[in-house]
Parts: sequence; C-alpha cells; structure tokens
Amino acid sequence: MSVQETTLEIRLDNLQHNVLQLKKYLKADTQFLAVVKANSYGNSSVAIAKYLEKKNLADYFAVAFTSEGIELRKAGVTKPILIFHPQLIDFEDIIHYNLEPTLYSKRLIIHFIDFAKKKNLYEYPFHIKCNSGMNRLGFSVEEIDDICEIIKKQNNIKVKTAFSHLLASEDLEARSFMEKQISIFKDFQKKLETHFSHKIIYHNCNTSGILNYPEAHFDMVRSGIGMYGFANDTRLQKDFKPITILKSIISQIHHIQAGDYVGYNFGFQAPKAMKIATISVGHADGLNRIYGKGVGFVFIKDKKCPIVGNVCMDMIMTDITGLDCDEGDEVIIFDERHTSETLAETAQTISYELVTSLSRRIKRIFIE
Repeated sequence: MSVQETTLEIRLDNLQHNVLQLKKYLKADTQFLAVVKANSYGNSSVAIAKYLEKKNLADYFAVAFTSEGIELRKAGVTKPILIFHPQLIDFEDIIHYNLEPTLYSKRLIIHFIDFAKKKNLYEYPFHIKCNSGMNRLGFSVEEIDDICEIIKKQNNIKVKTAFSHLLASEDLEARSFMEKQISIFKDFQKKLETHFSHKIIYHNCNTSGILNYPEAHFDMVRSGIGMYGFANDTRLQKDFKPITILKSIISQIHHIQAGDYVGYNFGFQAPKAMKIATISVGHADGLNRIYGKGVGFVFIKDKKCPIVGNVCMDMIMTDITGLDCDEGDEVIIFDERHTSETLAETAQTISYELVTSLSRRIKRIFIE
C-alpha cells in the first residue's frame, strides 16, 4: 500500500505463514512458544500476541521483562506468559498479573519461595534455567541437585518447565558444541526427574534449533526471529516471509553543486553536481548512526539509493542523482524483497538489532 508518512506495515498473514512453516518441523504434540519480547522484535507485542492467540497458533508466550508481560495481560492476552529475566522487585506484579517467572539463580529461588509463603501461594508455576554453556543465566548440572533440595522442602512453588539455550544453533560449523549443549541439558533433565515425579515441560530450541536440531525439540520449542520471517539460513530463507515493511516518503529534493555539504558535521561533501532526497526517518526511529556516509541504502522506484552524510535524529539524506522521482514519492527502507537483514549486513550487524530498535513513534499498520 502507498504511504504518506513513515509507516511500518506488519504482515500478519506472513506471520501465520511463518509459524505454520516452523510447525512443519515439529511433532504433533510439540508445543510452540512465541517469543514476543522487545515489542515483538520491533513490531507490536500486543498485536502479535493477540493475533497468535486468536488464531490458536501459540501455546505459550515469552517476554524478557515483567513490564512486557503486564502490557500483554492488560491488553487481554490470556495464555501463559513466561518471563525470561525477572528481578526481585517484580514478584508482586508477577503474581498479580498471573505471570510465570524464570528462576535462574539460588538467590532468586530463595526470595521467591519466601515471597510465595507470605502470599500463601500453593504450587505457583515457575521455570528453571539450565546453563548448558552459554554462561549467561541459569544453573549448571553440578549445582542443580542442591537447588532441587531447596525446592522440594516446600509446596508454595512448582517447576513447570525447564529450559536451556543454544548459543550458535544457526552455525552448522558449531554442531559439535551444540550437541554438547544438548547432552548437558539432557543430563540436567535426568537430575530433575530424580527429584520430581510430576511432568516437567522441557524446551531448548530457538528458531535455528527448530530447523537444525530436531533431536532437541523435546516438549516445546521457542521461536522469535523465525516468526518474523528470518530463517538465519540462506538455504531455508525462501520458505519464510518477513512480516516487517518500513516505508517513508521523500520530504524534499535538493540539487547541490560540487563542494556542497549534506547534513551534520560535514558528513558528506558532493564530488560533483548531485540530487539529494531528504527522507523522514532517522536514528530516533531506529535507523542507527551506524548507517550513513555510504553505509546503508533505501529503495526509490526500485533503485538502490545510498545514504549520504550522517543519519540525523529524524531524517536521512540519500543520493538520487539520475533518478526520476518527486517529493512525496514512496521510499522503501526495507520490505519482503529488500529485507532488514540485507540492510543490517551493510553495517556489519544483524536484523535483530535493526528491527528491535524501531521506535514506537512510527505509525504501524497491520495487514491480514
């Protein structure tokens, strides 16, 4: 669709396609956890979660922080919500909004048990994290026995799922380390099963894990970037459709002479007579200052136009010399064909960083 201002089009039909594509890799009884943290990777966590819930495409949701879970609950999302990275200060809100915390340290478990006792909770569900080699959050296999002994002595909280995280599941050359991580997580599971008789849900795979390690799907899988249209694998990318399309318009066109400057701090000096388009999107919108000075580009009339000078807070300037276009014409920053992944690669970063930086001030339109 044609736009008249900076607009993020979010293709919910592509979202459904991607989830169903991922589910082709799963057994019928494997649950699907949708990762909607960071405003659903720059889209809209509320809109994405509500759509997935309406279409019954997800069994679980996960966010990084408690505030993100609260936002979903206030919007009417009812399915279970896992909090990856809660803090002590969050416990009251977690209970009030029926959220499920990951307890990744002994300190957190002890405090949560004390809190649960004060609130007279009974078997409140929580998730336990296994550190299988990423060394970010979680318990090692060697320390989990002691942790389980602490948990077993009370009935206020109950382990619902246990999970770990593969650190390079998209890198096929790292397979031996991924297999080691999977083996460690299996040992972690065995330890838990010696302490608890109830069924614990196990999950280990992110998007690339789903695609590359079927033996590690266990009871549930998690997907973030795959839902949003990226396979992290050139062989499989054809099967996925990016859901995020960022468009803007040409606000003004300048004809400049050799020696003229463009933008802040003499960031660009014209080597010849040129035509420059100013576009209403900048680093406050998520197009970081890592772009500019020839790094990055947009598409106008299907022609690649390099970003010149420094990215401004609310604007970028691009070289449109030789292009027949007008003020008000549409600009594609990225879409399904010229993807955010391609744009990110020009700045030696990844699509995750680009799309999760997209500002909430950008107008969002949802397309089914």
